[in-house]
Amino acid sequence: MFALGSKYSFAAIAISAVTLTGLFACTISTTPHPIAQQIDSNMVLVEGGSFVMGSNQPNASKAESPARDVTVDGFYLSKFEVTQALFESVMGSSLSYFKAPDIPVNNLSWQQANFFIEQLNELTGEHYRLPTEAEWEFAAIGGNKSQGFTYSGSNSLDDVAWYAANANNKAHPVGQKQPNELGLYDMTGNVGEFVIDAFDDTFYRYGPTDNPNNAKDEKAGLAHKSVRGGSFAYDPDESENFRRDFASQSIIMSDMGLRLAKDAN
Repeated sequence: MFALGSKYSFAAIAISAVTLTGLFACTISTTPHPIAQQIDSNMVLVEGGSFVMGSNQPNASKAESPARDVTVDGFYLSKFEVTQALFESVMGSSLSYFKAPDIPVNNLSWQQANFFIEQLNELTGEHYRLPTEAEWEFAAIGGNKSQGFTYSGSNSLDDVAWYAANANNKAHPVGQKQPNELGLYDMTGNVGEFVIDAFDDTFYRYGPTDNPNNAKDEKAGLAHKSVRGGSFAYDPDESENFRRDFASQSIIMSDMGLRLAKDAN
């Protein structure tokens, strides 16, 4: 410690102040926002890999076939669909038709889902996003741990999903059914999950095989976006892992929700 009269005193004090300020700033910048901490504690690392996307089964639609080899890089995906508690902690309220803090946010559009993510990222300083359609399907089948189940985590739909036969036509709290091989819950059933991709069967069949991403910034309200995973209103033959559905980006639907993804690097 320098004496006050020393010619080094003010320089030393200035350096100390700069150092302390830098350390303080570093501490602040590396401490995640409490909401981000909550989200990240429920994120699963989906290690990159290759898989067969789509289906060649006779009952597969034109938009779901032919099956093709696709490769995706590693990414993080939430164990659970975004709950009303999480959504409302960012947005203040929701228009969910089926209301409870632990029920997935529902009754929202693709545009509203993305606006929520924009607000979430602004609040937390993070970079959450919707998964791509390829990422979603890879995670649904269990990633590199896939056992080849028909639905996400089982060949028995009742074990893993709220669907038309058991859901009583309503959404249910997250995480009540069995998870899939990666520890992801409700990838089949409960609420349908928006992905980032536009619904385009030409891109789906003939697009890139390496990290395909059909995100489009479309102004038309009726532009179609892909929805995956079925929902509480879907039958078994509408709920297999390869099934695709769509909704216009502006329409609000009571059985649609979302799940958060995040880059692994």
